[in-house]
Amino acid sequence: MTETTQRFRVEPREEGRRLDAFLSRRLAPITRSQVEKLAHAGKVLVNGRAAPPGDRVKAGDQVTISLPAPLTGVLAPHVLPLEIVYEDDHLLVVNKPPGLAVHPGVGQATETLVNALIAHTSLAQGRGPLRPGIVHRLDRFTSGLLIAAKTDQAFTDLSRRIRDREVERRYLTLVWGVVKEDRMLIDIPVRRLLQDPTRVAAVPRAAPGAPPLAATTDVSTLNRYPTMTLLEAKLLTGRTHQIRVHLNHVGHPVVGDPVYGLRRARQEKRALDSRTLALVKALPGQALHAHSLRFQHPATEQELSFSVPPPPAMARLLAHLGKGVI
Repeated sequence: MTETTQRFRVEPREEGRRLDAFLSRRLAPITRSQVEKLAHAGKVLVNGRAAPPGDRVKAGDQVTISLPAPLTGVLAPHVLPLEIVYEDDHLLVVNKPPGLAVHPGVGQATETLVNALIAHTSLAQGRGPLRPGIVHRLDRFTSGLLIAAKTDQAFTDLSRRIRDREVERRYLTLVWGVVKEDRMLIDIPVRRLLQDPTRVAAVPRAAPGAPPLAATTDVSTLNRYPTMTLLEAKLLTGRTHQIRVHLNHVGHPVVGDPVYGLRRARQEKRALDSRTLALVKALPGQALHAHSLRFQHPATEQELSFSVPPPPAMARLLAHLGKGVI
């Protein structure tokens, strides 16, 4: 992959900033998390030496960063199959398959949802050249409904509605263990781990360190199986990995999650019959699907409501488990 190298000299007014914060400001709209991944990959140098993202810069430091092509602000159209659930002159709603990244990042150049969308239509400016039109996002291995704005007015309006909790987003998720509660309101703040910024943890509000972000998930139990439970999770906030982290925190990690609850998953898999185990292993990632979306149209104020079934691998597992509902 072609790389572009950029060099910066730290000014006196910038002294003391974290390296990732310094570079994300200089390279906006590139995010701190993208800088962190590049730093961990050895692509960020301070005075000629690889440096971790949490280092504090000093006046006069020479900072060098090697950016993959998609992080330089050049976004190329790439034709991919799209399941468009709704589209008009203002916005579109797409059913994203599991495994498809929403926007380019480190190690992901052109085969993303955004690349496919700009090959299909024009999008609002959004949050910069790498995230045009994206009002909210889904993790790469989370499937389901996602809104993209075509106009700046639609983007601004829909972003405000999400911030004000006026967009209803509901997810189907299969978790390990039998959930006893019929309903749970999980109100636990989250924040990124300093030692691994690609991961998020649920933390008490009084925990030392950087202030965590408020996060609330409304969870309802739909079906109980001998080793798993099907839940519906309604997002009241939209933090990174929120549903996965919250459910892992209460002792029920999402089935197929490649990051959270791995020890519990290993234990649970030992008790599965061969057919169930094979269906779990066939999941491309976490069994988490954004199945329902409801909001008011930014131009007409008409209420729009959409629902899509889980992707094939998750549907096959649910059909198999349904034979043993408890």
